[in-house]
Amino acid sequence: MMNAKQRLLETVQTEIRSRLDRLSRAAREAHAAATDPGSKAESKYDTRSLEASYLAAGQARQVEDMARDAEIFEQLTLPEFGVEDEIAAGALVEVDIDGESAWYLLVPGGGGLTVEWEDREVTLLTPSSALYRTLLGMRMGESSEDPELFVSEVM
Repeated sequence: MMNAKQRLLETVQTEIRSRLDRLSRAAREAHAAATDPGSKAESKYDTRSLEASYLAAGQARQVEDMARDAEIFEQLTLPEFGVEDEIAAGALVEVDIDGESAWYLLVPGGGGLTVEWEDREVTLLTPSSALYRTLLGMRMGESSEDPELFVSEVM
């Protein structure tokens, strides 16, 4: 089981590094566009330069956030959970929500990221997520009414 979770962690790390590379390239391109002499305003109504600088600043913040997530996942270890254990940080959980099965990994960063792993789609949940907070402390076989969910597996 632990080897499976280690492979999942490696999949997440690879996806985050890939996204960080793409975001970094886009941020460099946006910065270059914002500082290019050709994007200088030609009139007081020309906002190309201003728009390019806003885009560059926003992408720089995204790069910082993704770099922080990459660092978190490079140091992260995922504990193994038994059948009787309460769901806690690091748990890989299969839940049934309104008849639909879904897999979630409870982690400190990368919230909302979805990865393909062993023919499953696994979504990362962080403590800021209401579903994360709902799942904490539950056990396999338990259900919740708000949202209506059933915990069918915990690893």
